[in-house]
Amino acid sequence: MSTQQPTTSTDTAAKKGIGKVMAASAIGHFVEWFDFAVYAYAAPVIASLFFPEFDPASALLSTFAVYSVGFIARPVGAFLIGALGDRFGRKRVLAMVILLMGVSTTLIGLLPTYAVIGIFAPILLIVLRMLQGLSAAGETIGSNSFVAEHSPIATRGRNVGFVYTASNLPPVLAALLVLWLTAIMAPEAYHEWGWRVPFLLGAPLAIVGLYIRTRVDESPAYVEMRKSKAVESAPIRTVFATHWRAMLVVFAMSAVASLGYYSLTGYFYSYMTVTIGLSSDDALISNSIALLITFVIVPVSAAISDKIGRRKMLLIAIAFSAIVSLPAYFLVGTGTLWAAIVAQGLLGLALGLVFGPAGPAYVEMFPARVRYTGASISYNLAFTVFGGTAPLLATALIAMTGSNVSPAWYIAAVSVLALVVLFAMMPETKDRSMQHGADEQDFATTRP
Repeated sequence: MSTQQPTTSTDTAAKKGIGKVMAASAIGHFVEWFDFAVYAYAAPVIASLFFPEFDPASALLSTFAVYSVGFIARPVGAFLIGALGDRFGRKRVLAMVILLMGVSTTLIGLLPTYAVIGIFAPILLIVLRMLQGLSAAGETIGSNSFVAEHSPIATRGRNVGFVYTASNLPPVLAALLVLWLTAIMAPEAYHEWGWRVPFLLGAPLAIVGLYIRTRVDESPAYVEMRKSKAVESAPIRTVFATHWRAMLVVFAMSAVASLGYYSLTGYFYSYMTVTIGLSSDDALISNSIALLITFVIVPVSAAISDKIGRRKMLLIAIAFSAIVSLPAYFLVGTGTLWAAIVAQGLLGLALGLVFGPAGPAYVEMFPARVRYTGASISYNLAFTVFGGTAPLLATALIAMTGSNVSPAWYIAAVSVLALVVLFAMMPETKDRSMQHGADEQDFATTRP
């Protein structure tokens, strides 16, 4: 069955003002993920301030456990926010999620420590991380859907890739901000209050992002659904009944993307400083370079997928991820700055190659009326299972096995399993219309 759809009024409308839509989505995406990323770089300080009764290793594990809590809330948020996005529109929900993220991040920056309020400090930290997780659940798929539904088919991958790669800059800037703060402040001052500064930036950033998001038009696909009274009243029930195969495909590609992303942004800094013994400055520098590589590669690989297809590009990218994981961990284990740069650069390259085609493919797998719900649930479940546990599981694997490269075997295994799923079940999606109201076929039932 051909997946090519005729040009619709959506495509005509998509050519108008796409630059404004992309800019608004990318800026909002940046704000959302800056707020979420700063926790990882503050993890060593948070460990000592909120879990002071533990030894350093146990405190770090506890901090990463709280880091994972933000992901436990993501499936809940995916069900809730995904359904709201399909029922009430992408624009309204995207404004809501950035406001929620800004408030919760700012409150973390204002949170009293264990020394001030005792056990309530880690409890409140957990609550705020859960609110961050609820917000994060609706961001990526909402932004990707919003841009994809505004975009012409021929450049949809490139446009979504431009926005999707905005999630790679926040960890870089968060790392550089921490590097700057630790350079200009005495260690005691940074430990006492300096670590709060990145969190407190959440308030003004959220206000800017909220303003920008309210200045763009609603998605043409959603507008047409509303006009034709085709808005799905029970998107959760519908997506599980008729699109579960598509959800499995999105889950598989998201597993690789989430494990790669949160290994770099949520784990590697602490891994290099605590386990390998690299200096804090060297760890931040090498980590930032790796994420900058990812930032550059994502729109390039997305544009390539517009030409050769999402499926082919994803198979190549995930195979590369499986191959480079072990050499990268061996390299970083040598404990030098240049080895850390090369090692993380390889992981950043692999991540960028995956992110590029995955961004548009997430939302192309579903029809408009259940797109936000179906993609959000499968995407966030994978990010909870694989991304949210990446720092905690990697730390535990090293502790259990005594091998500093044991997390690499885990990355390789997940990548191979995802390859099997995508090779067997994923069709080509790059030419599918974002409207396709009449074509409700589950894409994953079509043989490649």
